[in-house]
Amino acid sequence: MGMMPPSVRRLVLIAACISLTACGGIYRDHGYFPPPEDLEQIVVGIDTRDSVEETLGSAASGSVLGDDAMYFVRSRIRTVAMLEPQVIDRQVLAISFNEAGVVTNLETFGLERGQVVPLTRRVTSSGVRDTTFLRQLLGNIGRFTPGAADIDN
Repeated sequence: MGMMPPSVRRLVLIAACISLTACGGIYRDHGYFPPPEDLEQIVVGIDTRDSVEETLGSAASGSVLGDDAMYFVRSRIRTVAMLEPQVIDRQVLAISFNEAGVVTNLETFGLERGQVVPLTRRVTSSGVRDTTFLRQLLGNIGRFTPGAADIDN
């Protein structure tokens, strides 16, 4: 390296710095977790679903079985180069309500309390494909049979 001209040394140094920063990692935040000062305003046994939504905003999701819980979820994901993204932090706030809609419990969960549970959104397929009218029309050419074209009935 001592025999290289200064311009080549600078170029090698710049290339090394760029290649090291490419492996640094990209962080993404998803979701919302209320700040502690907002959570302190929620009083168990007094606040209702409406007052919680007014204080904290709309929840990320609700209870699957009924209207008895709200969930606020925030995840931090790190992606390094071409490796699979990894969840490095997750905070979950679960607010439970009784039948009258009054807060009965506030619980917070994180990654340290157990295994990562992937949150999925289950959507029933409608069966409708992204097919234009012209594609449907041209796709039916050759599918007609003489018996299907019975116009007398």
